[in-house]
Amino acid sequence: MPKRFVVAASRFSELPRFPAGVDLAEALTAAARQLHETPTPDHTLDTAVRLAVDLMPGAEYAGISLIERTARRRPLAWTGELVRDIEARRPAGERGPYWDRLWTDPVAEPAEGEGEEAESALAEHGLRSALSLRLRADRRRLTVLTVYARKPRAFDEVTRRVGRLFTAHVGIALDSATVREQLTEAMHTRDLIGQATGILMERMTIDAAGAFDSLVRASQRENVKLRDLARRIVDAHNTPDAR
Repeated sequence: MPKRFVVAASRFSELPRFPAGVDLAEALTAAARQLHETPTPDHTLDTAVRLAVDLMPGAEYAGISLIERTARRRPLAWTGELVRDIEARRPAGERGPYWDRLWTDPVAEPAEGEGEEAESALAEHGLRSALSLRLRADRRRLTVLTVYARKPRAFDEVTRRVGRLFTAHVGIALDSATVREQLTEAMHTRDLIGQATGILMERMTIDAAGAFDSLVRASQRENVKLRDLARRIVDAHNTPDAR
């Protein structure tokens, strides 16, 4: 029979109560439900780091960072200040950090004796193990989930396999939240541009097409985004002095 992964139900304090020895599929389903209920990408990331600690065997802390090709690393979400400090560090020296391998591999962790920067940064905060998993990737940047532990060699193949499954759910939820946010922004932008067009129609005594063209030309001339210019016109129109 295939090996079944089990996760202690006590680790899911904020998830529905499962019987002892809950099946991993059930735990992932519950986690996925929480991820997809998040209203924005930022909320998705915050939920993901909390669930990573609950779900991934051996994990005590977690963080999500954006990593540039230049090795610049910017923390996006974390479970504690010490994680934010580690995630915000830029590695010194010419040799790339262990998570540089995530450009080609979905999972990476420091090998024994590899990279003094990684080891010293962890040890400085009382941590001995780290495991990074790729969430998103394009030519310029990576979005990476990293879990940490105080115990040496805390993460094994089970942790890696659970992490791969979990990050797949996080990636899907993050894409969905991003699309929802973009659609909401598009609706707000459309309304804003419509208001600005109406103001210009009244002010310049022109039709809608002419007002929109004028708005576009002004945006290009001033090198300002169309929505920002529209917001400026609407705000100026709504001030008491403009009435």
